[in-house]
Amino acid sequence: MSTVSEDICTDESLDLCYMTAGEVIAAFKAKTLSPVDVLRAQIARIEAVNPTLNALTYTYFDEAMEQAKEAEKRYRSGTNIRPLEGVTCAIKDWHPMKGRITTWGSHAFADFLPDNTAPTVERLIDAGVIVHCRTTTPELGHSGITHSLLWGITRNAWNPEYTPGGSSGGAGAALAAGMTTIADGTDGGGSIRMPASSSGVYGYKAPWGRNPLDREHPGETMLHYGPMARSVEDCALMQNVMSGPHPADLYSLREKVTLPDTYESMEGARIALSMDLGIFEVDEEVQKNTRAAADTFRSLGCVVDEVRLDWDLDVEKGWLTTWEGLFWSLCGHLLKDWRDKMDPYTVKILEDGSKHDVKTFYDMHRIRYVMHQKLLKATEGYDYFIAPTLAIPAAKADRKNDDPLSINGRPVPPYTGWMMTYPFNLLSQYPVMSVPSGFCSKTGVPTGLQIVGPTFDDLSVFRAATAFETATQPWKKFRPTL
Repeated sequence: MSTVSEDICTDESLDLCYMTAGEVIAAFKAKTLSPVDVLRAQIARIEAVNPTLNALTYTYFDEAMEQAKEAEKRYRSGTNIRPLEGVTCAIKDWHPMKGRITTWGSHAFADFLPDNTAPTVERLIDAGVIVHCRTTTPELGHSGITHSLLWGITRNAWNPEYTPGGSSGGAGAALAAGMTTIADGTDGGGSIRMPASSSGVYGYKAPWGRNPLDREHPGETMLHYGPMARSVEDCALMQNVMSGPHPADLYSLREKVTLPDTYESMEGARIALSMDLGIFEVDEEVQKNTRAAADTFRSLGCVVDEVRLDWDLDVEKGWLTTWEGLFWSLCGHLLKDWRDKMDPYTVKILEDGSKHDVKTFYDMHRIRYVMHQKLLKATEGYDYFIAPTLAIPAAKADRKNDDPLSINGRPVPPYTGWMMTYPFNLLSQYPVMSVPSGFCSKTGVPTGLQIVGPTFDDLSVFRAATAFETATQPWKKFRPTL
């Protein structure tokens, strides 16, 4: 079992693995470090720890090294340097990459070669990132726990007995273990924020339309592509590249929001806190770390009040119905040939999705409306809303989605009862970032805090997250030991 250590390893190659994108770019420009050095260190790190964590599906080391050498030449000459030149980036094996096998974690796509690249991935590559590996995901991204019949179990870098979260779990584990500098994810029910929380990193769900979707999910309001990283600055560097209108996505917003380098003080900001979103049982250690996070904001001059949010179980119904219907419409046809090679819970979601009629599906708009009105009422007079990211620090790595689950000795819904993220996929216009809030003393697994800003207000979320990171500096104090 890996542990939380306050003693930062001084080994130079390991330090290179944990530098942020902002730090390596500055060093590349100063010619004190080469992209080749970082990549070589991370390849060694992958070879050392990935057999334990199983966070990657494919690696492209030879091609990546050639790209690193080319980036090194650009920095030496000082010409044609792109925004993320030479920065290593792990791409989720759910995101199409032209000419690269993309499996979506399923036997049904084990040999699938897409004929296009997802717009956000394309933009990262065009901005100069080096894609040296692909990260694991549960089958078709259906779970907050990353394991699949195709790729096996992915484990948490802080404690391999636990999951790094899902469905971008491989990305969370790879970041926490120093296997990559940045990573991307998708979030349909918390699939960026959940692994950010359980892996102790940062993950941003942009408001719907800010980042273009892929061609496989046109117009889908619950799904978001976004950045994952070990710093807020790195999330901003990625977000500035990924966002903006794209011809492949009719619904991508014309407005391009550029995140700045600095933000004004949080002094005087008013923050509403809900510990349970009105519907969750929350682990006592998660509550303790959330209250400590609230105190951190108070130390920054903020007013933080706990508020009552009057949501009810219609929220769960709304997300499940939408999620299941989406699954069925996209993947229901796979059951004919692949049922016996699919995760039984994936099959269940597909079968449940086939039972929803149009009226039931459309009624989800009413649920979203009611949710929004209740959130507005609870947060009237406040600038921000915060809540735990997950109701537990993390689930066991091998846990099945229908295994019984209890929190504080009370039974909760086994699939959704710990995922405090999915309501903000129904309310998809709200920007949300998960930031590290502490650790569970019993397991060593991190916990996370969701920072929710006003609709479409990316800058507010990055302002608060930057202030919180500056006050806490988690990656300056702790690093998993494997």
